Amino acid sequence: MKNLTTDNIFEDIGFNKQEAANMKVRAELLLEIREYIRKKGLKQKDAATLLGINQPEVSALMDGHIFKFSIDALVNMLARVGRELKITTRSKKAA
Repeated sequence: MKNLTTDNIFEDIGFNKQEAANMKVRAELLLEIREYIRKKGLKQKDAATLLGINQPEVSALMDGHIFKFSIDALVNMLARVGRELKITTRSKKAA
């Protein structure tokens, strides 16, 4: 029996490969920022100031609304909190 899932939940639920890849990256970046905010115990207003966004956007970020943020915006937020981004690529297994 063939495995019907990929390593990308967004692809599994029906997004095309390119869109799913973009969403996966955004989700991973968003989770990193959200974890930083939680570990530092920042209030949303303070996080907004630090990240260069407004409080409703912090709320959306904390709620996991990846559609509201581009990869560029998320990378910029990570840079503002002093996080370094390392990018690696790998070949995808053949189906």
